[in-house]
Amino acid sequence: MLILCVRERTGIDKKVVSEKETKEGEYKMNSKRKGKRGELEFARFCREQGYNVRRGQQYSGIEGEDVVGLPGIHVEVKRVERLNIYDAIAQSKRDAQGKIPIVAHRRNNCEWLITMRAEDWFKLYREWESGMWLKERGEECEP
Repeated sequence: MLILCVRERTGIDKKVVSEKETKEGEYKMNSKRKGKRGELEFARFCREQGYNVRRGQQYSGIEGEDVVGLPGIHVEVKRVERLNIYDAIAQSKRDAQGKIPIVAHRRNNCEWLITMRAEDWFKLYREWESGMWLKERGEECEP
């Protein structure tokens, strides 16, 4: 059962409709399909940034990650309007298996954000800072 809020002149009325029917008679997108869409969208965003990533195949039990291809990083993707970030981080931590857990999240008409634990951010920052120090000294390492 779905409760749909319909705005009228007097405020918001609640109307009970089936899970598949909205006020306009369109089909409501189910959460699995919406999750898949968010994962594909974030994977495309990562590729635009120069990283060879793809959506994980968690539906077949092969992988438990939303997006794969960022070594050492476990990505949990959330494409929702309201997000409990602590629950999302807990899920990412639980599934990380030794990788750094992050949550990539976005609302409609907003940019992608990454949320991670502060201790993990400092690990990454220290690595960046070390690389900058080597670069300034002319001691860059070849990739």
